[in-house]
Amino acid sequence: MEYKDYYKTLGVSRSASADEIRTAYRKLAMKLHPDRNPGNKQAEEKFKEVNEAYQVLSDAQKRARYDQLGSAYSDYQRRGGPPGGFNWGDWTTNRPSGGAQQVDFNDVFGGAGGFSDFFSALFGGMGGGAAAADFGMPRSRAAATPEYPVAITLKEAYEGATRQMTVGNLRKQVTIPAGAKTGTKVRIPNATSEGGDVYLKVSVEPDPNFEREGDNLTTQATVDLFTALLGGEADVQTMTGRVKLTIPPGTQPEQKFRLAGRGMPHLRNTQEKGDLYVQVKVRMPRNLSTEQKSLLEKARDLQKEKE
Repeated sequence: MEYKDYYKTLGVSRSASADEIRTAYRKLAMKLHPDRNPGNKQAEEKFKEVNEAYQVLSDAQKRARYDQLGSAYSDYQRRGGPPGGFNWGDWTTNRPSGGAQQVDFNDVFGGAGGFSDFFSALFGGMGGGAAAADFGMPRSRAAATPEYPVAITLKEAYEGATRQMTVGNLRKQVTIPAGAKTGTKVRIPNATSEGGDVYLKVSVEPDPNFEREGDNLTTQATVDLFTALLGGEADVQTMTGRVKLTIPPGTQPEQKFRLAGRGMPHLRNTQEKGDLYVQVKVRMPRNLSTEQKSLLEKARDLQKEKE
């Protein structure tokens, strides 16, 4: 199995803070998002790697476990250990042992956006609340219910999504409800052959067009200087398509407008939705004609007289 350097993937140091890791992830995810790179398989693979790295480094338990492994792996290399000779068995968490159930991660992620064998082996059996000392040890029936990460797009979070997963010999279709947030847990009852439950822990990927805060969304719309000054309309992308936003005369750069009910659905009541806030960007004109400059100078002089 090949060791993956998650810090290198995100371009941060091993001492990076949680905020630094989050900032690096968002920057890369926005750049590599499939919506911005349609048909680009290389960008798609890189996007998966970045998402996987963030899943580990943004979770305190997983990061601590990964750092322990990294230290042991570095020591092994410094001692001159041969390639491929590292004892991965001391670190894997999803080995079939006792009554443990294996999950097919390709099925969990629908064949897209899944995690590597490295991730699956190290963190696939990590349940909520497990202590670092317990990683890699057989689970008792009293252990915490296993949790498995699943990444969805913001569009899927808006509409709801489904994933196929296989636990042992049982195959199940799981519905992720509309309004799901990062951290939302979806319970799959009687998912194992022993009748045990499994949880999917949702992670919502960054979207190139929207920022999410709770059930509210923020997006941007760009207008030219004259529309900002005189009023007009702007095209705005919403989760259900484009709409026209009325721009009143005298609109200021960075001014925000609220579109009620255009945000994310509430998880517990999908008939209710948050709001969409549109931040206006003003595009300044370039290469003005002599006539335009003259008119603007006159307008400036009149404004000074008025003041």
